[in-house]
Amino acid sequence: MARHDARNWHQCTKMIGLLCLVASILIHHGVSGQRVKVEPEVSSYPGQTVNLRCAFTDSTGIQLTMVTWIYEPKDGERINIAVLHPSYNPNYPDSPVKGRVAFTPSPPNLNSPSIQISNVTMTDEGKYICEYATYPSGNEQGITYLVMLAKPQNTASTLTVEAGTKQVAVARCQSADGRPASQITWMTTANGNATTTSKAGSGNTVTVTSEYIMVPTAEDNGKDISCVVNHRTQVKPEIFSMKLEVLHAPQVTIVGYDDNWYIGRSNAVLTCQASGNPIPVSVTWKTMSGDMPETVQITGNELKILKVDDAVNTTFVCEATNQMGTSRDQVTPFVREPSVNPSNAGVVAGAVIGSLLALLLVAALIAVLVTRSRRQQQGYRANGGSDMKTRIFGGGKKASKNGTGGGAGSGGVGSGNNNGPIYVYNDGSSHQSLGEKNNHHQPLTMGGRPEVVASTPTAQDILLSNELDDAERRKFDELEEEVYDHFPGGAPILQLRPPHDEEDMIGDYLDDGMESQRDGSVISRTAVYV
Repeated sequence: MARHDARNWHQCTKMIGLLCLVASILIHHGVSGQRVKVEPEVSSYPGQTVNLRCAFTDSTGIQLTMVTWIYEPKDGERINIAVLHPSYNPNYPDSPVKGRVAFTPSPPNLNSPSIQISNVTMTDEGKYICEYATYPSGNEQGITYLVMLAKPQNTASTLTVEAGTKQVAVARCQSADGRPASQITWMTTANGNATTTSKAGSGNTVTVTSEYIMVPTAEDNGKDISCVVNHRTQVKPEIFSMKLEVLHAPQVTIVGYDDNWYIGRSNAVLTCQASGNPIPVSVTWKTMSGDMPETVQITGNELKILKVDDAVNTTFVCEATNQMGTSRDQVTPFVREPSVNPSNAGVVAGAVIGSLLALLLVAALIAVLVTRSRRQQQGYRANGGSDMKTRIFGGGKKASKNGTGGGAGSGGVGSGNNNGPIYVYNDGSSHQSLGEKNNHHQPLTMGGRPEVVASTPTAQDILLSNELDDAERRKFDELEEEVYDHFPGGAPILQLRPPHDEEDMIGDYLDDGMESQRDGSVISRTAVYV
């Protein structure tokens, strides 16, 4: 039991000792990191002189015995390049910087043992360590990184490619002999991606090359693409703006056809627009039928139809050729009948509408007049035989307005109405009817009685009747009151019968339709005279 407890105690003591050692190391490095002051990074161009500063900030209670500068290249071993001891002169062991390195200021001291390297080269880049040997703390150090700068030579260009289906590099951008390596990016609307490679150059420099890869098409020709180079030595990014160059056969389009080619149209023009890379060397017009119409005039890429006719109702073809091939486009015009001149359309439409309205008004007027005439004729037929007999033999009021009925041997009295009743005798009487001078109807006879020949009033008669003014009506009233003692040639006297009642006479007169004649006289439209 006692032996087992002793073993456990011994192990615990070893563990405690290890922890104490680790804590001591951490404290030592923490303190040293704070007391040895250096610049984290120093940059320089080849040929310049650089200063690497170092100082021990707080040496209270510590004895500084020696300072050593150590150079550690990126891919190499540590090399002592400068040693300072208070009892000896500064020492510069063999190294890549021997002869170019020295303590500064002179004479040097342990509290500030900075060094200076002149005529630096690209191979001088690396880690420089300022290490103090102290008592009782031991060694303490600070690290400075020397960064050598080299301004790169930047270039960019596009690559001439043919349109196709495979991915190729269409632009290249290069930043050569730079330190550190440059960063290259691309800006473009073309659909592709970039590949970047780095290569070690002379004097520890780096050359960076980037290419833009894509499947080129005819539409990509002429698109903008820019290479952007960023480097530590540049105040701002360097930008190279370019345009893609893709070789392709011509792209042809015929413009100018407006689907309004009508017979007789003049100066209809078609234009052949051809684009390609390289530029098309020839543009040719032809037709599918083989023969070019006589009215066609060709000037370069322009085809002009001097006058449209049926001959241009064909297919026109435009062909363009360059080093990459030949392309074509075609158009088939549709020749229409001549269209109405828009400037006269309003006049024509107005004339047609006006004519239609005038015809409608005339038709309506004639319809009204004809309807009125028919109604009057129907009223005459409805009175029938009794009215007719009364008027023939003198019985009735209306007969007295236009004439009186005498005996069987009386002569007929009439007016000059060409469309009114016409009366004649069969017994060869020498008396003539009154007012028959211009009558175109021939008298008819039946037996020994007078025959009534009536004509249907025309539209002209109706219009004349409507145009009768008050003066003519007064004249007619005066003529009714006159009494004729004798007919021409000694005919028997025909006298109007006086009305039984003046009001009846006026009423019958107004009811009886009147009609004006060609000779200016007026006569009843329905009365029959003997």
